[in-house]
Amino acid sequence: MNENEKEIYPERAPQKKKSHIFAKIVVSISLGLCFGLFAGLGFYTVRFGARFLERQNESRIEETRQKDPAESEPEDGTPTGDNGTADVTQITYVQSDVSDMVQEVMPAMVSIVNNYTDTGMTFWGERYSEPGESSGSGIIVSENETELLIVTNNHVVDGNDNLEVTFIDGNEAEAVVKGQDREMDLAVVAVPLDELSDATRDAIAVATLGDSDKLQLGEPVIAIGNALGYGQSVSGGMVSALARELTFDDGSKGTYIQTDAAINPGNSGGALLNLQGEVVGINSSKIGGSLVEGMGYAIPITSASPIIADLMERQTRSAKVDEDMRGYLGVSLKNVTQQTAQMYNMPVGAFVYEVESGSPAETAGIEKGDVIVDFDGQKITSAEDLQKALEYYENGETVGIEVMRMVHGDYETVELEIVLGRRP
Repeated sequence: MNENEKEIYPERAPQKKKSHIFAKIVVSISLGLCFGLFAGLGFYTVRFGARFLERQNESRIEETRQKDPAESEPEDGTPTGDNGTADVTQITYVQSDVSDMVQEVMPAMVSIVNNYTDTGMTFWGERYSEPGESSGSGIIVSENETELLIVTNNHVVDGNDNLEVTFIDGNEAEAVVKGQDREMDLAVVAVPLDELSDATRDAIAVATLGDSDKLQLGEPVIAIGNALGYGQSVSGGMVSALARELTFDDGSKGTYIQTDAAINPGNSGGALLNLQGEVVGINSSKIGGSLVEGMGYAIPITSASPIIADLMERQTRSAKVDEDMRGYLGVSLKNVTQQTAQMYNMPVGAFVYEVESGSPAETAGIEKGDVIVDFDGQKITSAEDLQKALEYYENGETVGIEVMRMVHGDYETVELEIVLGRRP
């Protein structure tokens, strides 16, 4: 447009500029609508495809469940497809709702109250004695003709004056220690069946013991126990570590399952369960203490089972013997701790540094320098262990005793029988 035209039609230039701006706006809106349309179609397609695949998987899973296991899996347990060839596609389930499993296993769980006497010395040198109470947990593992047998940690029941067990229905009964293994921190307590009501016997159940050797890192586990003495509670987590070796203040060592499931005071003696409801560990709040959060420990059930079986076979000694009737050995003892044992290459137990002349110990063949490691099937790791064991034996009883004796520079096992005497 020349200068003359501009003068004749001065309004044309701004109108043309406005039309260009309007066109750009129309194009932008059109592109935005197209993008939104295609994005929506893409999102819908992805959702439809994902839902279709999910339905296909559900159908395959349902078909697999309905098949005869003998037809769907070969003898070696390898999953197979319809044509009998190995199916490399395996689906792993993580079960988040364990309420049904917990409801099934809870009747096998008990709460334990240890009533004991606390003794000590005051700041002014006066001795005191006062009643005390501590709480723990237990697992019903067996029943014989006369007793219900419950496994727990040894520290839960050690030093008790009496034990009270509370069952799933809220009823209580007195229990007595049947056997203890202080080194593994295990104990079995017994409740006479005739002290249980018919309702309680119908309500309780015996736990199923699993195989802790089959556990894998990251596998979900459930801890059940009498946390803080408030009653049975449930916490969940996973296996954080397997075969975790810990060394304690006294130099002793142990191998445990580590889990991030909450294990608090009162949980000791309770069950660590897999998702099938099988006991794979016995929890202990004593291990690790409360110094670190999210690290709980349990005794592997595969390691504990042989000891539990042995403790269940022990004779139940329901009451301590009066001191004037209590059995007597006639030896002076010292402890052989883990540290001492490592330093001097000695077995852990009760070291005999003196044998009284004419005593039952001398008659049985116990010698100075022997280390007593077993008394009537009970493992002895200290002089205190032996003294506590003797509290349940009368004089005149014949008891098997096992000592480690130095022979030609090496310790050898010597098994003896001793007739307990009366304290002079």
